[in-house]
Amino acid sequence: MNPDHYQFEIGINLHPGEGELTVLFSGEGSPRPGHKIGPSVHDYYLIHTVLSGEGVFVSAGRSYSCQAGDTFLITPGSLFSYEADRRTPWQYAWAAIQGDAASHLLKEAGVSREKPVLKGADPLALHSFYHRIRHSFKQSPFPELESLEASGWLRLLLHRLGLASRDLGNTSDRHQEMIDRQVEQAKRWISLQYHQQLGISQIASSLGYHRAHFSKAFKERTGLSPKQYLMKIRMDKAKELLESKVLTIDEVSSSVGFNDALYFSKQFRSWCGQSPSEYRSGFKR
Repeated sequence: MNPDHYQFEIGINLHPGEGELTVLFSGEGSPRPGHKIGPSVHDYYLIHTVLSGEGVFVSAGRSYSCQAGDTFLITPGSLFSYEADRRTPWQYAWAAIQGDAASHLLKEAGVSREKPVLKGADPLALHSFYHRIRHSFKQSPFPELESLEASGWLRLLLHRLGLASRDLGNTSDRHQEMIDRQVEQAKRWISLQYHQQLGISQIASSLGYHRAHFSKAFKERTGLSPKQYLMKIRMDKAKELLESKVLTIDEVSSSVGFNDALYFSKQFRSWCGQSPSEYRSGFKR
């Protein structure tokens, strides 16, 4: 037992490696009243989530009062300290993180050097992720797999924090963000599936949207209807394939989602002002 804590548990990664996101260690503790860490600096990211009680976190000379559901971030090289309340000392869970993507993913989750505290998340939900991370390190014969498991649970933890940070925003803003996301998802779907026999109703249904709502939102944000956008993607890809001069016109047609090469040629002429063969012959590598 750690003498400064009523309860203290930790799991250590024996094979951290050098990935884009790695957990170095993770733990949970219930420090005694007034227990203080720092002033100090770390060379890794360290997040704490308060599960119960209260305390104060200090970063870059600014103090933050934290309670259950609040998460605070220590960034590499930043001077920090934190102290448990003397009457209702906090219980918290933590995870130390490193990796090329750590800063970006933490910011997506709602915490950064500039904004080191995220308030008001669900401590019970977050607790379960910390528990999973910590218990990934069982000192099995396969520590590299333990590291992989822990980083997976960490991503889910960051996802939950990210949802909490966005729930704090304006309801109207969140609605607009959701519509923007739906349109981006549809654009991505079309760019990946243009070679299939796609219909607008099918696209809307596959993504869980009503066709009329989907079409209106899509045109408002792109200036094109979904049908026009699909045709643009197909024609742009057809140009690319024609320029390569590797495939026949029939093969280009089927590669961009047209079963009928004559219909493809008609649509290409309408879109580009010349037939596929004319476009190909006029293109010089």
